[in-house]
Amino acid sequence: MSNKKKIAILLGDPSGIGPEIVSKLLCEKIVDKANIVVIGEKKILEDGENISGKKGDFKFVSNAKDIIFDDKTKYFLDISRGTNRTYKYGKVSAESGASVLEAMDEAMNLVNNKKIDAVNFGPMNKTSLIMGGCPYNDEHDYFQKKLKMKDFCCEFNVIDNFWTARVTSHIPIKEVPENITKENILKPIKLINKTLKMSGIERPRIAVQALNPHAEFGTEEKDEIIPAIDEAKKIGIDADGPLPCDTSFITAYKNKNHDCIIGMYHDALQCGLKAFGFDRGVTVSGGLSVPITTPAHGTAFDIVTKNSANMEPMLNSFKLALKMSSNV
Repeated sequence: MSNKKKIAILLGDPSGIGPEIVSKLLCEKIVDKANIVVIGEKKILEDGENISGKKGDFKFVSNAKDIIFDDKTKYFLDISRGTNRTYKYGKVSAESGASVLEAMDEAMNLVNNKKIDAVNFGPMNKTSLIMGGCPYNDEHDYFQKKLKMKDFCCEFNVIDNFWTARVTSHIPIKEVPENITKENILKPIKLINKTLKMSGIERPRIAVQALNPHAEFGTEEKDEIIPAIDEAKKIGIDADGPLPCDTSFITAYKNKNHDCIIGMYHDALQCGLKAFGFDRGVTVSGGLSVPITTPAHGTAFDIVTKNSANMEPMLNSFKLALKMSSNV
Protein backbone atom coordinates (compact mmCIF):
# COMPACT_ATOMS: atom_id res chain seq x y z
CA MET A 1 0.00 0.00 0.00
CA SER A 2 1.17 3.54 -0.79
CA ASN A 3 1.47 6.39 1.73
CA LYS A 4 1.41 9.09 -0.93
CA LYS A 5 -1.69 11.22 -1.33
CA LYS A 6 -3.92 10.12 -4.18
CA ILE A 7 -4.93 12.86 -6.58
CA ALA A 8 -7.25 12.71 -9.58
CA ILE A 9 -6.38 15.08 -12.43
CA LEU A 10 -9.02 15.92 -15.04
CA LEU A 11 -8.11 17.16 -18.52
CA GLY A 12 -10.69 19.95 -18.62
CA ASP A 13 -12.73 21.07 -21.62
CA PRO A 14 -11.39 19.36 -24.77
CA SER A 15 -12.18 22.46 -26.83
CA GLY A 16 -9.91 24.66 -24.69
CA ILE A 17 -6.36 24.76 -23.35
CA GLY A 18 -6.97 22.26 -20.55
CA PRO A 19 -5.52 19.15 -22.22
CA GLU A 20 -2.34 20.91 -23.35
CA ILE A 21 -1.53 22.49 -19.97
CA VAL A 22 -2.44 19.31 -18.08
CA SER A 23 -0.06 17.35 -20.31
CA LYS A 24 2.70 19.78 -19.27
CA LEU A 25 1.76 19.49 -15.60
CA LEU A 26 2.01 15.71 -15.76
CA CYS A 27 5.68 15.98 -16.76
CA GLU A 28 6.58 18.16 -13.74
CA LYS A 29 8.60 16.51 -10.96
CA ILE A 30 6.21 17.65 -8.22
CA VAL A 31 3.55 15.32 -9.63
CA ASP A 32 5.71 12.39 -8.50
CA LYS A 33 4.99 13.39 -4.89
CA ALA A 34 1.45 12.00 -5.25
CA ASN A 35 -0.23 8.92 -6.65
CA ILE A 36 -1.92 10.11 -9.83
CA VAL A 37 -4.92 9.01 -11.82
CA VAL A 38 -5.73 11.13 -14.85
CA ILE A 39 -9.36 10.93 -15.93
CA GLY A 40 -10.56 11.65 -19.46
CA GLU A 41 -10.54 10.40 -23.03
CA LYS A 42 -7.29 8.97 -24.38
CA LYS A 43 -7.63 10.84 -27.68
CA ILE A 44 -8.04 14.16 -25.84
CA LEU A 45 -4.86 13.48 -23.85
CA GLU A 46 -2.99 12.62 -27.05
CA ASP A 47 -4.22 15.81 -28.72
CA GLY A 48 -3.00 17.83 -25.75
CA GLU A 49 0.38 16.09 -25.84
CA ASN A 50 0.74 16.78 -29.56
CA ILE A 51 0.14 20.49 -28.94
CA SER A 52 2.45 20.79 -25.92
CA GLY A 53 5.17 18.43 -27.07
CA LYS A 54 5.07 16.75 -23.64
CA LYS A 55 4.24 13.08 -23.21
CA GLY A 56 3.69 11.27 -19.94
CA ASP A 57 4.00 7.61 -19.04
CA PHE A 58 0.72 6.02 -17.96
CA LYS A 59 -0.93 2.70 -17.37
CA PHE A 60 -4.24 2.95 -19.24
CA VAL A 61 -7.30 1.35 -17.63
CA SER A 62 -10.98 1.55 -18.47
CA ASN A 63 -12.30 0.59 -15.04
CA ALA A 64 -11.54 2.31 -11.75
CA LYS A 65 -11.39 -1.11 -10.07
CA ASP A 66 -8.13 -1.76 -11.91
CA ILE A 67 -6.36 1.15 -10.19
CA ILE A 68 -3.95 -0.12 -7.50
CA PHE A 69 -1.58 2.64 -6.43
CA ASP A 70 2.05 1.57 -5.91
CA ASP A 71 4.01 4.88 -5.68
CA LYS A 72 5.38 4.49 -9.21
CA THR A 73 2.54 3.96 -11.65
CA LYS A 74 0.56 6.89 -13.02
CA TYR A 75 -2.85 5.73 -14.16
CA PHE A 76 -5.02 7.06 -16.95
CA LEU A 77 -8.68 6.17 -16.53
CA ASP A 78 -9.94 6.19 -20.11
CA ILE A 79 -13.63 7.13 -20.33
CA SER A 80 -13.81 6.94 -24.14
CA ARG A 81 -15.24 3.41 -23.94
CA GLY A 82 -13.70 2.39 -27.25
CA THR A 83 -14.93 5.41 -29.22
CA ASN A 84 -12.85 8.33 -30.48
CA ARG A 85 -14.95 11.47 -30.37
CA THR A 86 -13.89 14.66 -32.12
CA TYR A 87 -14.26 18.16 -30.72
CA LYS A 88 -14.05 21.58 -32.32
CA TYR A 89 -11.40 23.78 -30.79
CA GLY A 90 -12.43 27.16 -29.45
CA LYS A 91 -16.17 26.48 -29.40
CA VAL A 92 -18.70 25.82 -26.65
CA SER A 93 -20.55 22.57 -27.27
CA ALA A 94 -22.72 19.97 -25.62
CA GLU A 95 -20.21 17.31 -26.69
CA SER A 96 -17.33 18.95 -24.84
CA GLY A 97 -19.49 19.55 -21.78
CA ALA A 98 -20.64 15.91 -21.73
CA SER A 99 -17.03 14.69 -21.82
CA VAL A 100 -16.13 16.92 -18.86
CA LEU A 101 -19.23 15.83 -16.95
CA GLU A 102 -18.42 12.16 -17.44
CA ALA A 103 -14.87 12.69 -16.13
CA MET A 104 -16.25 14.59 -13.14
CA ASP A 105 -18.67 11.76 -12.41
CA GLU A 106 -15.79 9.27 -12.35
CA ALA A 107 -13.79 11.52 -10.03
CA MET A 108 -16.68 11.99 -7.62
CA ASN A 109 -17.26 8.22 -7.53
CA LEU A 110 -13.61 7.75 -6.55
CA VAL A 111 -13.95 10.39 -3.82
CA ASN A 112 -17.14 8.87 -2.45
CA ASN A 113 -15.46 5.46 -2.40
CA LYS A 114 -12.54 6.91 -0.38
CA LYS A 115 -10.01 6.17 -3.13
CA ILE A 116 -8.96 9.76 -3.82
CA ASP A 117 -7.65 12.47 -1.46
CA ALA A 118 -7.95 15.47 -3.80
CA VAL A 119 -9.08 16.50 -7.28
CA ASN A 120 -7.27 18.90 -9.61
CA PHE A 121 -8.89 19.78 -12.93
CA GLY A 122 -8.03 21.66 -16.08
CA PRO A 123 -10.23 24.66 -16.94
CA MET A 124 -13.77 23.86 -18.04
CA ASN A 125 -16.47 25.97 -19.67
CA LYS A 126 -19.64 26.43 -17.62
CA THR A 127 -21.84 26.95 -20.70
CA SER A 128 -20.61 23.74 -22.32
CA LEU A 129 -20.99 21.89 -19.01
CA ILE A 130 -24.66 22.87 -18.75
CA MET A 131 -25.23 22.13 -22.45
CA GLY A 132 -23.67 18.72 -21.84
CA GLY A 133 -26.24 17.80 -19.19
CA CYS A 134 -25.05 19.30 -15.89
CA PRO A 135 -28.24 20.16 -13.93
CA TYR A 136 -26.49 22.73 -11.70
CA ASN A 137 -25.36 26.35 -12.20
CA ASP A 138 -21.67 25.52 -12.09
CA GLU A 139 -19.14 22.87 -11.13
CA HIS A 140 -19.09 24.01 -7.49
CA ASP A 141 -22.81 23.28 -7.04
CA TYR A 142 -22.24 19.98 -8.83
CA PHE A 143 -19.44 18.94 -6.47
CA GLN A 144 -21.49 19.89 -3.42
CA LYS A 145 -24.45 17.79 -4.54
CA LYS A 146 -22.40 14.80 -5.69
CA LEU A 147 -20.49 14.69 -2.41
CA LYS A 148 -23.71 15.19 -0.43
CA MET A 149 -22.35 18.13 1.49
CA LYS A 150 -24.92 19.66 3.85
CA ASP A 151 -22.72 22.32 5.48
CA PHE A 152 -21.88 25.68 3.90
CA CYS A 153 -19.64 25.50 0.82
CA CYS A 154 -18.29 28.29 -1.36
CA GLU A 155 -15.77 29.15 -4.04
CA PHE A 156 -12.34 30.46 -2.98
CA ASN A 157 -9.87 32.23 -5.26
CA VAL A 158 -6.17 32.30 -4.44
CA ILE A 159 -3.11 34.24 -5.65
CA ASP A 160 0.29 33.98 -3.96
CA ASN A 161 -1.40 32.18 -1.04
CA PHE A 162 -3.72 35.18 -0.57
CA TRP A 163 -7.33 33.96 -0.49
CA THR A 164 -10.75 35.45 -1.20
CA ALA A 165 -14.27 34.25 -0.42
CA ARG A 166 -17.63 35.91 -0.90
CA VAL A 167 -20.95 36.10 0.88
CA THR A 168 -22.94 36.13 -2.37
CA SER A 169 -21.80 34.87 -5.74
CA HIS A 170 -23.60 34.44 -9.04
CA ILE A 171 -26.75 36.46 -8.34
CA PRO A 172 -28.07 39.79 -9.72
CA ILE A 173 -26.62 42.84 -8.00
CA LYS A 174 -30.10 43.98 -6.94
CA GLU A 175 -30.44 40.82 -4.81
CA VAL A 176 -27.16 41.32 -2.95
CA PRO A 177 -28.31 43.64 -0.09
CA GLU A 178 -31.06 41.31 1.13
CA ASN A 179 -28.48 38.52 1.45
CA ILE A 180 -26.03 40.57 3.53
CA THR A 181 -26.90 39.26 6.97
CA LYS A 182 -24.77 38.54 10.01
CA GLU A 183 -25.43 34.81 9.64
CA ASN A 184 -24.51 34.76 5.95
CA ILE A 185 -21.31 36.73 6.54
CA LEU A 186 -20.16 34.44 9.34
CA LYS A 187 -20.38 31.35 7.13
CA PRO A 188 -17.50 32.21 4.75
CA ILE A 189 -15.48 33.73 7.62
CA LYS A 190 -15.60 30.45 9.54
CA LEU A 191 -14.98 28.32 6.45
CA ILE A 192 -12.00 30.31 5.15
CA ASN A 193 -10.47 30.30 8.63
CA LYS A 194 -10.69 26.51 8.68
CA THR A 195 -9.47 26.12 5.10
CA LEU A 196 -6.46 28.42 5.47
CA LYS A 197 -5.35 26.35 8.43
CA MET A 198 -5.49 23.32 6.10
CA SER A 199 -3.27 25.22 3.65
CA GLY A 200 -0.64 25.76 6.34
CA ILE A 201 -1.52 29.19 7.82
CA GLU A 202 -1.66 28.70 11.59
CA ARG A 203 -3.68 31.82 12.50
CA PRO A 204 -5.32 33.35 9.42
CA ARG A 205 -5.72 37.14 9.36
CA ILE A 206 -9.13 37.72 7.78
CA ALA A 207 -10.14 41.05 6.24
CA VAL A 208 -13.84 41.72 5.62
CA GLN A 209 -14.95 44.14 2.92
CA ALA A 210 -17.70 46.71 3.28
CA LEU A 211 -20.72 46.70 1.01
CA ASN A 212 -21.18 50.43 0.56
CA PRO A 213 -18.72 53.05 -0.78
CA HIS A 214 -16.14 54.00 1.86
CA ALA A 215 -18.08 51.81 4.33
CA GLU A 216 -20.29 54.83 5.01
CA PHE A 217 -23.21 55.21 2.61
CA GLY A 218 -25.67 52.67 3.97
CA THR A 219 -26.64 50.71 7.05
CA GLU A 220 -25.39 47.20 6.23
CA GLU A 221 -22.00 47.82 7.81
CA LYS A 222 -23.46 48.86 11.18
CA ASP A 223 -26.37 46.40 11.18
CA GLU A 224 -24.80 43.22 9.77
CA ILE A 225 -21.11 43.33 8.83
CA ILE A 226 -19.62 44.74 12.05
CA PRO A 227 -21.74 42.41 14.25
CA ALA A 228 -20.49 39.45 12.16
CA ILE A 229 -16.87 40.56 12.61
CA ASP A 230 -17.40 40.99 16.37
CA GLU A 231 -18.96 37.53 16.62
CA ALA A 232 -16.03 36.00 14.73
CA LYS A 233 -13.61 37.62 17.17
CA LYS A 234 -15.54 36.18 20.11
CA ILE A 235 -14.94 32.64 18.82
CA GLY A 236 -11.22 33.22 18.33
CA ILE A 237 -11.06 34.21 14.65
CA ASP A 238 -8.71 37.08 13.73
CA ALA A 239 -11.22 39.13 11.68
CA ASP A 240 -10.83 42.78 10.73
CA GLY A 241 -12.93 45.39 8.95
CA PRO A 242 -15.06 46.41 7.27
CA LEU A 243 -12.52 47.63 4.71
CA PRO A 244 -13.71 49.94 1.88
CA CYS A 245 -13.72 47.92 -1.34
CA ASP A 246 -11.75 50.42 -3.38
CA THR A 247 -8.64 50.16 -1.19
CA SER A 248 -9.09 46.72 0.36
CA PHE A 249 -6.64 44.89 -1.92
CA ILE A 250 -3.98 47.54 -1.30
CA THR A 251 -4.42 47.19 2.46
CA ALA A 252 -4.84 43.45 2.68
CA TYR A 253 -2.90 41.96 -0.23
CA LYS A 254 -0.31 44.46 -1.47
CA ASN A 255 0.65 45.67 2.01
CA LYS A 256 0.50 42.10 3.39
CA ASN A 257 -1.70 43.01 6.35
CA HIS A 258 -4.04 40.03 5.91
CA ASP A 259 -4.10 36.51 4.51
CA CYS A 260 -7.52 36.77 2.88
CA ILE A 261 -10.56 38.94 2.17
CA ILE A 262 -14.24 38.15 2.57
CA GLY A 263 -16.33 40.17 0.12
CA MET A 264 -20.04 40.83 -0.03
CA TYR A 265 -20.47 40.25 -3.77
CA HIS A 266 -18.70 38.80 -6.78
CA ASP A 267 -17.16 41.76 -8.60
CA ALA A 268 -15.94 43.57 -5.48
CA LEU A 269 -13.47 40.71 -5.09
CA GLN A 270 -12.85 39.46 -8.60
CA CYS A 271 -11.86 42.84 -10.04
CA GLY A 272 -9.10 43.26 -7.47
CA LEU A 273 -7.97 39.66 -7.53
CA LYS A 274 -7.69 39.43 -11.31
CA ALA A 275 -6.01 42.82 -11.59
CA PHE A 276 -3.26 41.70 -9.23
CA GLY A 277 -2.83 38.09 -10.31
CA PHE A 278 -4.96 36.77 -13.16
CA ASP A 279 -1.94 34.89 -14.52
CA ARG A 280 -1.32 33.08 -11.21
CA GLY A 281 -4.76 32.51 -9.75
CA VAL A 282 -6.21 29.28 -8.39
CA THR A 283 -9.83 28.45 -7.63
CA VAL A 284 -10.72 26.15 -4.72
CA SER A 285 -14.12 24.57 -4.09
CA GLY A 286 -14.29 25.19 -0.36
CA GLY A 287 -16.04 23.19 2.33
CA LEU A 288 -16.03 19.84 0.52
CA SER A 289 -14.90 16.49 1.90
CA VAL A 290 -11.69 16.68 -0.20
CA PRO A 291 -9.74 19.60 -1.71
CA ILE A 292 -10.77 20.39 -5.30
CA THR A 293 -8.67 22.93 -7.20
CA THR A 294 -8.34 24.40 -10.70
CA PRO A 295 -6.73 27.41 -12.41
CA ALA A 296 -8.76 30.60 -11.92
CA HIS A 297 -8.60 31.43 -15.63
CA GLY A 298 -10.95 29.98 -18.22
CA THR A 299 -10.63 27.73 -21.25
CA ALA A 300 -8.89 30.43 -23.36
CA PHE A 301 -10.55 29.48 -26.64
CA ASP A 302 -8.62 32.27 -28.40
CA ILE A 303 -5.21 30.63 -27.92
CA VAL A 304 -6.04 26.93 -27.94
CA THR A 305 -3.57 24.81 -30.02
CA LYS A 306 -0.97 27.64 -30.03
CA ASN A 307 1.00 26.15 -27.12
CA SER A 308 1.24 29.65 -25.64
CA ALA A 309 -0.90 29.16 -22.52
CA ASN A 310 0.79 29.91 -19.20
CA MET A 311 0.79 26.71 -17.16
CA GLU A 312 1.72 28.41 -13.86
CA PRO A 313 -1.89 28.55 -12.58
CA MET A 314 -2.33 24.84 -13.41
CA LEU A 315 0.89 24.03 -11.55
CA ASN A 316 -0.13 26.23 -8.62
CA SER A 317 -3.52 24.55 -8.43
CA PHE A 318 -1.91 21.11 -8.25
CA LYS A 319 0.54 22.26 -5.55
CA LEU A 320 -2.34 23.60 -3.48
CA ALA A 321 -4.36 20.38 -3.84
CA LEU A 322 -1.32 18.42 -2.68
CA LYS A 323 -0.66 20.71 0.29
CA MET A 324 -4.30 20.79 1.42
CA SER A 325 -4.73 17.02 1.14
CA SER A 326 -1.59 16.55 3.23
CA ASN A 327 -2.96 18.81 5.97
CA VAL A 328 -6.47 17.33 6.20
